[in-house]
Amino acid sequence: MTANGSNQLTRGTERVWKALDEFRIEVPSWGFANTGTRFGKFVQAGAATNIEEKFADAAQVNALTGASPTVALHVLWDLPGGVKDVPAIQALETKFGIKSGSINPNLFQDQVYKYGSIANPSSEIRAKALAHLLDSVAIGRALGAKDVSMWIADGSNYPGTQSIRRRIDWMSEVLGATHAALGDDQRMLVEYKPFEPAFYHTDIADWGMALELARRAGPKAKVLVDTGHHYQGTNIEQIVAWLLHLGALGGFHFNDRKYADDDLTLGSIDPYQVFRIFHEIVSASDDERAGVAFMIDQSHNLKGKMEAMVQTVMTAQELYAKAALVDQVRLAELQQECRLVEAEECFRGAFWQDVRPVVREWRVARGLPAEPLKALAESGYVEKITRERGSKNARSVSSYA
Repeated sequence: MTANGSNQLTRGTERVWKALDEFRIEVPSWGFANTGTRFGKFVQAGAATNIEEKFADAAQVNALTGASPTVALHVLWDLPGGVKDVPAIQALETKFGIKSGSINPNLFQDQVYKYGSIANPSSEIRAKALAHLLDSVAIGRALGAKDVSMWIADGSNYPGTQSIRRRIDWMSEVLGATHAALGDDQRMLVEYKPFEPAFYHTDIADWGMALELARRAGPKAKVLVDTGHHYQGTNIEQIVAWLLHLGALGGFHFNDRKYADDDLTLGSIDPYQVFRIFHEIVSASDDERAGVAFMIDQSHNLKGKMEAMVQTVMTAQELYAKAALVDQVRLAELQQECRLVEAEECFRGAFWQDVRPVVREWRVARGLPAEPLKALAESGYVEKITRERGSKNARSVSSYA
């Protein structure tokens, strides 16, 4: 490390510690269970098989990293009884010391959604989808969860088979009714995805569509950005900057991808992109940044689930710390004067800093393990859950056909 680099890191230590103190990233319950690709899945003996085991795993991640005090819940998978399951979830919150996070409805699994959910031509099926959304809002209100995060898988595979324009109105109607049911402290996050499972047209295919539907729904509706849900080469940080500017950014689902929605570990393919996204957040005003929620959304089909989740949170902390190192005052001066190379070096110089020693110091000072992955390996937790859950997971269905 050069002398200038060392001085920059020393000067930025206070900013890094402050950033790490405020940084929170939610873990998904389904990230601890046996999930896979559309073709099948490889079963892991230590995967969580029920909601209590998911809470246990999430609590372990938080204990190791200090950054994940909430776990996102999937209504159909985690609360199949709807609102009636809330007391059981509250008991788990008390037992494991973490809270329920975003509530995620399921509008893609039921067989009636073959031709869509909130954009289905059938008014009866749209009503069924709305009922599920309203149940999800009620669950969130009962648990004190702020966000209802919605991914709408609706679309079509062949030209001429559906009316794109009529489906816009159907979606607006259902989303508006969902928004009307939100509690005072609740929000509705509208996610977008350019393709998959629909391949000709997806009803909410980009941030513009999500933004307009959110606006139509009402002021408590915001846009959710999934970092894997973009075409190759998309400038995601520009989207983030626009949504911040418009006061419309609700939060993120973080993962990485090489080709499309690969659900790869955060930063495993392009850590510089994650840094650039975090920089837009860090450089925003306190008011703009306050409402932005961070959540992991990954499918660990090959990596160990606990190891991958801890690794992801650590990576997020380190990249957020790098973003906090950018000298915003100096960068603004260089940008204003169009000193291009110097501005770029000021920006990317923070990315190239090795912040791991500073992050380790922060962890120790906060009573956390200096090396969370090493602490996980030494704790015996993975071996313990593998023994306890192995027989149940051995009976899990893993074939595609």
